[in-house]
Parts: sequence; C-alpha cells; structure tokens
Amino acid sequence: MTYRLGVDVGGTFTDLLLFSEKDGQFWRHKTPSTPEDSSVGILTGVNAICEKAGVSFGDVDVLLHGTTVATNAVLEGKGARVGLIVTEGYRQMMQIARSFVPGGLAGWIVWPKPEPMAALEDTFEIKGRMNAQGEELRPTDEADIRAQLEKLKARDVEAVTVSLMNAYLNGDHERRVGDLIEEVLPGVPYSLSHEVLPEMQEYERTLTTVANAAVRPVVGRYVRNLRENLLKSGMNARLSLLRSDGGLMSSHKSEEHPVNLLMSGPAGGVTGAIWVGKNAGIKNILTLDVGGTSTDVALIENLEARRVRTTEVGHLSVRASALDVKTVGAGGGSIAYVPELTGALRVGPESAGAVPGPVAYGKGGTLPTVTDANVVLGYLPESLLGGTFELDREGAKKAVQTIADALKVDLYEAARGIIDIVNENMFGALRMISVQQGYDPRDFAVMGFGGAGPLHVNAVAKLMGSWPAVSPVSPGVLCALGDATTRMRTEAARSFSKLASQSSQEEIDTILSEMAASTTKELTEEGVSAEDVTVSFEVDVRYSGQAFEVPMEVTPAELKEKGLSWLTGRFDEEHRRLFTFNMDSEHEIVNLRAVALGPVPDLEAAKLKQGNGDPSGAKIRDHELWMDGKMVPAVIYDRSKLLAGDEIPGPAIIIEMDSTTLVEGDCQAEVDHVGNILITLKE
Repeated sequence: MTYRLGVDVGGTFTDLLLFSEKDGQFWRHKTPSTPEDSSVGILTGVNAICEKAGVSFGDVDVLLHGTTVATNAVLEGKGARVGLIVTEGYRQMMQIARSFVPGGLAGWIVWPKPEPMAALEDTFEIKGRMNAQGEELRPTDEADIRAQLEKLKARDVEAVTVSLMNAYLNGDHERRVGDLIEEVLPGVPYSLSHEVLPEMQEYERTLTTVANAAVRPVVGRYVRNLRENLLKSGMNARLSLLRSDGGLMSSHKSEEHPVNLLMSGPAGGVTGAIWVGKNAGIKNILTLDVGGTSTDVALIENLEARRVRTTEVGHLSVRASALDVKTVGAGGGSIAYVPELTGALRVGPESAGAVPGPVAYGKGGTLPTVTDANVVLGYLPESLLGGTFELDREGAKKAVQTIADALKVDLYEAARGIIDIVNENMFGALRMISVQQGYDPRDFAVMGFGGAGPLHVNAVAKLMGSWPAVSPVSPGVLCALGDATTRMRTEAARSFSKLASQSSQEEIDTILSEMAASTTKELTEEGVSAEDVTVSFEVDVRYSGQAFEVPMEVTPAELKEKGLSWLTGRFDEEHRRLFTFNMDSEHEIVNLRAVALGPVPDLEAAKLKQGNGDPSGAKIRDHELWMDGKMVPAVIYDRSKLLAGDEIPGPAIIIEMDSTTLVEGDCQAEVDHVGNILITLKE
C-alpha cells in the first residue's frame, strides 16, 4: 500500500496529512514549526504521523510540500545579493521601472520607493544586441563580458541575472554569458531571462528573472537540506513542491525556478478546497482561509480556480502564474482598538500573532483580539476536546472590556462588534474576487478552513448570500490536504505580438504544437507517462494599445474549426463581463501559452458511516452563547463522533482537533457522506 504525505509549513505550526491511496483514509498531525530550519519540524512531524498511522517511511511514495521560504525571503528582504547583466544602454532599467506612484496627486511625497532587488552598483552593461525580430544586430564581445563579470565577482554577488534586449526571441547571447559565468564565477547560481520568462516587456522579464535569482540560493539550500535529511531518515519518497498556480513541480526544478513558489503557501488551501468540492459534489466555491494574521480568499468555478498572470508579494509584482488569491489583514489574532480621534471600533490589520497571541491563550497577550471576542461570546468554549486545551475566558473578558469601556457599551455588544467588523472585512475580500469580477456570489458555496475559518464561515455566508457554508473535514490542515491531492504542472510561453487581422492560424497552430511537445517532454522527464499528460492552451488577447491582456483558454481543434474571429469574439464577451464595455480597436494577440498537467491523483475521500439523523451520540454538553442580543442555549458536539446524515440545529458548536465550527441560531447543519458539515438557513 502506498501513501501520499502533504506537508504545509506555517509560521506557527507545520501541518501534515498522510493519505492512503487505497481506501482514502487519512491521518493528520500538527507540530510546532522550526523557523531556523524548517526541515527539523517537518521530520519531527513525519515521524509522529507515520507512527500514528503505523506506516513505515518506505510506504510513503510521494511527499508534497507547500512552503513560504521564497515568500518570506522576499518579505523579509533576505534574498541573495543579485548581480545584473543588461544590454548596453539599459543599466537603469530596474530603477526606472514603470514609474508607478500609488495614491493620488502628490502621492510621491510620502511614498518610500522600494529598493530594486538588483542594486544599480551591481548592474553592468555588455556590448551586443538582438533586433526586434530576434536577429543579431551587433555581436557580443567575450573580453567585454569577462571584464564585467570580474567586476561582479569583486562585488561578492551571490546570484547573477542575465536579461538582454529581445532575448525572448533569441537567447543565444544570454546563453553565451551563462557559459562565461560558469567560468568566471564558478558555483554562483545564475538565471537567464529567456528561460525564466520568454515574453516581451523588458522590465517585467528582467524583474521576474531578478526575483528568481534573488530567492534561488535560499530556496536551493532549503530544498537540498530537506531532501538530504529525508534520505538520511530512510524516506525515499519523491519530493515535489507546490507552485503558486496550484500545480506541483519537482524539487530539482524548484531549485532552478523558485519564482514559481512565491504563493506556494496559500495555493495549498485552494487545491484542497477543489478536492473537497469534487468529493462533496460542489463545483462553485468561494474559499475562506482564516489564519491568525490574515484571511486568504479565492474563487473556484466548475472545480477550476481562477488564475492570474502576476504574482504579488509585498511591493514585488512578478510575471508568474498564480492562483487568484486575495489577502486581507483579518484573522484570529487581529487586534481590536478604538482610536481616540474617531472613537470608532477598528479591527486589524495588526495581529497579536502566535507570541504573545490572544489573551485567552494565556501566553502573555494583553490586547483584545478576534479570538478573545469569540471566547467571550461563547463561540470558542473554554474547555476544548475534553479539557486537553483550556482557554482563559476571564482574561479575554478583561481585555474586551477595555473596548466596551471605550465605546460605552455592554461587554457582549463590544465582543459582537469585533466579530461583525472582522466578518465584514472578510466579506469585502470575497466581493473583490466575486462581484467585482462579474460573478454572482449566490451561485457559490463558501468553504471556511484554517484554524478560524469554520468559526466565521456561517456569518460570512449570510453576508454573501452564498449557501451552503461548508466546514470541510480537517479544516485546520486543509492546505496539507491540498498539497497531497494535486498534480504535476508546467507551462511554456511565447510572445507573438501581432494584430489578429495580420495573424495566421497555421502559424499559431505550429507554435502551440511546439510548446505542447516541450512541456510534455518536461513532465515525462519527471516520471510522468506521456499518455497521462494533458496539455491545455491559453492565448493572451487585448485591444490594440491596451496595457494589459486577458488570457483565453483555447484548443487547437477549436481554432481550426472556428477561426480567429471566434477567439476575438470570446475575448469581447469576457472583456464586457470584466469591465462592462468593449472597444472599437483592433484585436492584438500578445502571448501564447501551453500548460501541461500530469494525471489527477485517483484519491477518493473515505465514506462516513451512515447515521439516522440524530447527532445526540456526538453531544458533549449543553452550553450558552451570546447571539441576537442575548444569551441563548446551545449544544457542543464532538465532530469525530458525528455520522453521515446527522442534522444539527443551531445554535451549536462542533469541535475537533484543529478547528471549531459555529452554527448560528437561524441556521442548521447537516453532515454529508464524506464528513463535511454543510450549513444552510432553517426552512
């Protein structure tokens, strides 16, 4: 019997989920993260979960890992010192950038412009030039290249980026520079722009390649260390990492192209939600991933997550495919306060984090948080899981009382006000990825996961009008589940940049076929059988003169049958849906892209034992909580004892190892055949 092991490393905890490919049974485990060396926490967790399941290391076939190593390197400014080689005359490319200034007029007065990831003093020009058709206009000078590389060597750079004009059309000059880097700077990793992002727009291509080079040493050390430690422990499992776009890439590939890992962490939750939705028969989902500091939201339509062509981390925006995940500063640790100037209650974005954390955790926290408000209201019981974890309700009351005093309201009103505000913040984020993108939220379910997601999903579903509100199985480790249940993915892109009226369908077909072959080959080299590879295609289209494109999914057969006019017509429809208008300008085909996918893991969820609808066997005790302006009776249930078909009237609280689900008074919950809790309004 083989097993898949999903591992998601967070700032506080490392989540692990071991999945049996034979019967869908799974085991979950949480262990404290070890930021100084994440592999220590991972190995601790691997040992614990294998022991819990009675599984040997040799039975684990693949280890699938979502990581924030690349993300943190960017956010904390701990990337490598990058040397940049550019074409003569383009030394200031990173400094000029796009001349973007946030805010209104005079925004530049107060905006501290972020420092480029490649400093001007570490940027050097070389002779030689390709023209706009990819033909050599001026040859390179090897002596000149060596001289510039010697200057970089003297500056002790830790990684090198080569980004030359029009290299996306012809990378010969970049490859020659790469060969010389190996001679002059042996052992220093380098990234070539035509390999990382073979697309037009010189600044975006350069920035993306610089970002790749900056995180490459950090990610490389991390991946190699993890791989070696796993081997030493006796685990020969194939190691793959989760990409920002929700697919998997081999650990060796991730060392070369770590820019594709920048949103690896949030992607796990989305892929996990897709797997849950598939097994539950829910195709349209709004995800609500609530952690201690922030909430991530995404939209899934027909079991496909929306993807975007840019990955944003802090001030950095690179051209790399990623799931369309929006983040707001609203989480269980978000701090509530009342500014003296306005006298109005505010919640977040500042968070108490894991240390000192909410007051209720008893770890030294003093400031009122969302978690404290949930404890005061009774939504989080003081004693969880038979008393194995105790919350300090009196401490939480004292903290929230400071808010009540500032607002001159009752304690419970203040606590409920904190919850209402954080729910509205989550509601606003969900509107961004649904209503503002032209989707009707009433056509979607809301799935809450993460430690605090199931506590808030019921209220947020009410605000959105999205039903059912779903609390999936093991919501606290759903990101690890997503890591364990996704599939291999790679892509290739090529700039085209022609008006549709001047484009040949045959030319497009040829390019798509070439990219399909190259991406298929890449996956077969990773051990995927060629017949199991599925290739899909995207064409980026815009109105001539526009500064952005809209990606359109196509198939060569459709293009052949319906022609380019069909493609431009589809673009018009999508443009109207997104922006409510169309333009009279000509259509321009900008980029072509092929996406190769490995087989979908045939992993079905384990079926839950059928019950008779009565949840009393799972009842722990009666309880009281504050709802609708008064204290009301409620019941606390143990989720592990619930059976399929059990119906739970609200108000109720359902607790488990890694999360707590709240069912509000005007709602009811039902347990489906695979253990998900589906919350709907009472009839």
